[in-house]
Order: sequence, then C-alpha cells, then structure tokens
Amino acid sequence: MSLFARLVEQLAELLQPLFHTSSAAAAIVLFTMLVRLLVHPLSRAAARGQRARAALQPRIAELRRKHAKNPERLQQAVMELHAKEKVSPLSGCLPSLLQLPAFFLLYHLFASSTIGGERNELLTHELFAAPLGGRWHDALADGGVFGPAGVVYLGLFAVVLAVATFNFRRTRRTMADSGALSSSGGAGGEGSVPGLAAVGKVMPFMSFATLITLAVVPLAAALYVVTSTTWSAVERAVLYPAGSGALEQPATA
Repeated sequence: MSLFARLVEQLAELLQPLFHTSSAAAAIVLFTMLVRLLVHPLSRAAARGQRARAALQPRIAELRRKHAKNPERLQQAVMELHAKEKVSPLSGCLPSLLQLPAFFLLYHLFASSTIGGERNELLTHELFAAPLGGRWHDALADGGVFGPAGVVYLGLFAVVLAVATFNFRRTRRTMADSGALSSSGGAGGEGSVPGLAAVGKVMPFMSFATLITLAVVPLAAALYVVTSTTWSAVERAVLYPAGSGALEQPATA
C-alpha cells in the first residue's frame, strides 16, 4: 500500500508545475488511468471470451430445445460444445476478477486517512477549493451546494451522471438485442432462468449506483471512481461495439 502512495506522491511532484495546488488530484487521475491501461489486456481477453460465448448461444438454444426433458444430457451437450469450440464458460469473467485486487488497492489508498500507521498525505491536498480528504457533506456544511467545494462536487456529479446515462442506454440496447429483456427468452433461452427478467430490469440502472459512492467517499476516492468508471465506459464501447452480440455488464469502477 505504501508503494502506491509513494508513486502517487512522486507523480504529484512531477505535475506540480502544471497543476499547482491540484497536482495531487491530477496525479490520482493520471495514476488511475495508467493502472487501467496496464490491465487493459485483461479487459480485451474478457471481451474476446464474451464474444465467443455469445456466438455459441444459437447452438446452445438448439440444444436446450433438443434436450428440454433431459437436464443431465443438456448439461453434458453444452460442455461438449464448449470443449469442441475451445470456449471456456468463464472466459469472460475470470479476467475481470483478476483486475479486482489492483482496483481494491487503489480505492483503499484514496479512501484511507492513514497508511501503515502514518497520515495519508495525499488527503491533505486539494482539488481547487475542495480538500481531497473531505466528503460531500463537508462541502455542503462549508458553503453549501454552490460553495467553492460544492461546485467541485457538482462537476463530478455531472460527469458521473453523463457516463451513467451513456451506460444505461448501451446496456438497455445490448440486452434488448440479445433478448435478455424478453420474458419468453431470447435466442439463448435465458428467459427460462428464474428471476432473470427481474435482474434484466434492474441491471441497466446499476450504473447510477456510482452517484451514491461519489456522495459518501473522500474526494480522493471519488476522483478514482470517476476516472475508472469513465475509462470503463469508453473501453467497453470500443471492445463491445453495437451489434457484437456480447451481453455487457454495466461499466463500473
């Protein structure tokens, strides 16, 4: 953890001539982008895996119809199909799970007031008039919604709202194209899974949960969340173009 802190602090020193008192905030944004760039190959691997699994859905649907009365034979046939096509059922999930440790370390770094028993100096810096260690309720108490610090949060909320709306529309369109929103099941026959219709209705709105995170975490952590969420939205728009047939998850940090 202290290694991450030192790297961000050194980066802030390099950026200080350009960003002055907001150099630490700029360092958090840049450092988050660098980490996301390093794990981008994992995201590409996840996208390839999801596209491969999506391409098999029509054939899996046919197997479901063929073995509707024999669940054990259906399971065996699906496994044989995956093995024949050399597609892992987890190929779209595992790379994403491998990203979690790096993201957890970054978030914890920017949300912790102490590191190794010492004060987290990153949180003593500011973004314009808003302390990186402060929270939204602190900004509201010190000047209100349109106060110096409150305006900084309004800007971040606007960015997150725009990204969440973009994700919402993409997720709705992708799920509709894949048939996941149909109660009768789409090409993949997913409508037969109990509770999937309810999940399909809720999933597009998950992108807006970032607004709640932004409101309760320190500003340093909020900068990480905004940067990572925006990166995810752009990345998934590139990796999952419209009509690719791969069912996306909401883009989050």
